[in-house]
Amino acid sequence: MALAALLIAVITLPLSSPARGELTIIEHPVEASRPLRLLVIGDWGRKGRYNQSGVAKQMGKVAEDVSIDMVVSTGDNFLDDGLASVDDKAFHESFVDVYTAKSLQKPWYLGNVDFFFVDTSPFQLKYWTDPGEDHYDWREVAPREAYIENLLKDLDTAMKRSRATWKVAVGHHTMRSVSSHGDTQELLQLLLPVLKDNSIDLYINGHDHCLEHISSRDSCSPIQYFTSGGGSKAWRGVFRPNDDKLEFFYDGQGFMSLEVDGDLARAVFYDIDGQALHSWSLSKSRRLQVDQPPICSCSSKIRSCSSNLDAKSIYAVSSS
Repeated sequence: MALAALLIAVITLPLSSPARGELTIIEHPVEASRPLRLLVIGDWGRKGRYNQSGVAKQMGKVAEDVSIDMVVSTGDNFLDDGLASVDDKAFHESFVDVYTAKSLQKPWYLGNVDFFFVDTSPFQLKYWTDPGEDHYDWREVAPREAYIENLLKDLDTAMKRSRATWKVAVGHHTMRSVSSHGDTQELLQLLLPVLKDNSIDLYINGHDHCLEHISSRDSCSPIQYFTSGGGSKAWRGVFRPNDDKLEFFYDGQGFMSLEVDGDLARAVFYDIDGQALHSWSLSKSRRLQVDQPPICSCSSKIRSCSSNLDAKSIYAVSSS
């Protein structure tokens, strides 16, 4: 079996040397003769409640149908208080005992393709200045400005070394969103310029408990923004449009699949019943984007909505 290495760059918190992001490279073997297939899920860890178990069941079915290689988690994996220790029973209650399908027993990454996983929490200024009831341990991160500067430098270096056809950045926090958290200005100001300079194709995140697809209106850097944060608790009932093009928004639970085959990428959003709500695909060589209008329901205030899309539209991309 011919194998190729999928490079996964992870910006992690340092074990020493404060204010320095450490770039960890993980090589995930994939069969060279077949597409890379994965699922994306976020904001899920609620001990099976809030339909987490229902979403997990449908993930198992889709994973079996398409034979996935791995699962990417976009964060907030153990709500609301994280794990107290390596022995915390919540690890089993929210993860091991929920995602039980044989088809999901693949590597899970927490966040020819290169994935760049970025810890977006330090970018959030309010986490430093007004954390409320939350507690953040910044001892190995502060000062914030120096840490972010080093993180972005390391990320830029890794991205420039990449020769992959597709480059995907994964973070927890929204960069573009029409739901409750909205756009994150710190990420737009600090992280987005690095993504644009390196021709990143997709930014995938969680944080908002919904499913979204937003296209950048910047023809020089047409990033696709995907939110997959519907792993459990959802239905927040908030809709706040931004300046970019909304392709799809669903306020409920669900998950996303991503398939990459050479210069073709395809994403599909599924709801808790396993119904495909929205799909998108892009061929780099043909510079052609194909959007398939989803089944849409807006009968009960804000549920699911999508812009009116032509079946095919020209889409300019810059190859990596």
